Amino acid sequence: MEDIYQFDQEFRDSIATVDEKGKRIWVYPKKPKGTFHRWRVLVAIILLAFLFGVPFIKVDGDPLLLFDFFERKFIIFGIHLWPQDFHIVALIMITTVVFIVLFTVIWGRIWCGWACPQTIFMEMVFRKIEYLIEGDATKQRKLDQMPWNKEKILKKGTKHLVFIIIALLISHTFLSYIVGVDKVLELVSSPPSEHLAGFIALMVFTGMFYVVFSILREQVCIALCPYGRLQGVFIGNNTISIIYDWVRGEPRGRLKRGKIQEGKGDCIDCRMCVYACPTGIDIRNGTQLECVNCTACIDACDQVMDKIGKPQRLIKYGSYSGIKEGNHKIFTSRVIGYSIVLALLVSIVVFMLFTRTDVEATILKVPGQLYQEQPDDRISNLYNIQFINKTNHEIPLKLKVKDHATAVIRRVGDEKLMLKPGERLDGVFFIDLPKSEIKDIKTKLTIQLISNGEVIDEINTNFIGPVTLRKK
Repeated sequence: MEDIYQFDQEFRDSIATVDEKGKRIWVYPKKPKGTFHRWRVLVAIILLAFLFGVPFIKVDGDPLLLFDFFERKFIIFGIHLWPQDFHIVALIMITTVVFIVLFTVIWGRIWCGWACPQTIFMEMVFRKIEYLIEGDATKQRKLDQMPWNKEKILKKGTKHLVFIIIALLISHTFLSYIVGVDKVLELVSSPPSEHLAGFIALMVFTGMFYVVFSILREQVCIALCPYGRLQGVFIGNNTISIIYDWVRGEPRGRLKRGKIQEGKGDCIDCRMCVYACPTGIDIRNGTQLECVNCTACIDACDQVMDKIGKPQRLIKYGSYSGIKEGNHKIFTSRVIGYSIVLALLVSIVVFMLFTRTDVEATILKVPGQLYQEQPDDRISNLYNIQFINKTNHEIPLKLKVKDHATAVIRRVGDEKLMLKPGERLDGVFFIDLPKSEIKDIKTKLTIQLISNGEVIDEINTNFIGPVTLRKK
C-alpha cells in the first residue's frame, strides 16, 4: 500500500490525539454539514426514537425487549428466554459475532459511524449541544483558552448541566432494558433509601455516561473499544470503507489565484477533511484504526470540490483495490465462506426458536426404584418430573400416556397442574400400566403434555416391568 503512504509517514508513529510528551490533544472538530450528515441525522433520530421508545412498548404486559441478567430472564421481541434456553442465547451470540465479522469484512467500520450508540450520542446529541452553547470549533478553542470569567462560567456550567441531565436520561433508559420500565419508574418515584441498590446503580451509570461523553469522547473509539481494535484483523484490500482517492488527488497542489497548479492532483491540501474529523486523523494517509467511518471528511471535501469546480467524492466509500485497480470485488472467498457459516447459524437459530415449546418437561425415574405391583394386575413406576413455563401466562397441564389408553398417571400431592408464568415446578408421579400391556423388562412410553386440549410436547421415557413378563 505504498501508493497511499508515500507522502506522510509520521502518522504511523503516534496517534493524532496525543502529543510528543504523551499529553492529550483535545479535538475540536468543525461543525459538520452536507449530504451524508443529513442522512446520518435522520438515521440517528430513528435509532434514538427506537432506543428511548422500546422500553415503553409491551407485548401481553411484558417489555418488547428485556435483558434481566440478575433474574437470568431475557425477552427478545416477545420471545421469553430462560436459563433453560441458554443454548439458544449462546447460539444467538455466536451468530451475532459471525455477522459482525462478515459485516466488517465487507463494510469495514460503517457500524461505528452510523449506528453505534457511542457515535450517535457523541456526534448527534452531545456535540450538537456543544455547538449550540459554545459555537463552532474556533469559538470552542478560544473559550477554552480564555481565563475564567462570567461568559466562560455561564457557557461551561450550562453545557455540563445539560450533559448531566442527558446522562441521567440515558442511564434510566439503559436500566429499563435490564429491570423493566415499571421498576425504573418505581425507583424514580420512591425515596433513595427504599431502593438503595437501584439508586446507586443509576448514579454509577450516570457518572459513567457523563465521563464518556464529556471527557473520554473519541478516546473510547480510539483506545477502549474492542471492536475498533479488531478492525485491523477483519478488513482487507476489498473492504469498503472511507478512503481517499490518491490516484485522482495526488500529487497535492495548492490553489494559486483560484486555480490548481498544473500537473497536480485534485487535492489542494486545504486540510478541511482533517479539521472535520472527530478523531483528529488525516484520512489521506489511508485507512486507519482511528477512523470510525463517520463521513464528516467526505462532506467537508465535497464542499471544497464544489467551490473549485471539481467532481465530488475525492474522499468516498470505496476499497483499496477499487482505487488502485479501478474495479471492486465484494464476494471474495473469505466473504463467501463467512456468508455460508452465517446462513447456517441463522437457519439453526430460527429453527430452534420456532420449534421451541412453551413448556419444557424433564422426566426421570426415581433412582433406586424398580417397580411396584398394584391391585387389579397393574404395575407402577415412580418418576420425578420437572416442568418449566417459558411464557408470561398461566398454563394448565394434563399428562397422558400415548398409545396406552388404559395407563394412569397419578401425581403425589396436588393432582392439579397449573404452571405460573416463568415457574419451575417439580413433582413426583406414578405411572400405572396393566400387566397385559407390558411385553418386556423395559417398555418405551411417550408422555404427552396437553394444555387446553392441545398436545404441546411429547417426552419419551422407559417403564420397568417384572422379569417374568420378558417377551419370549
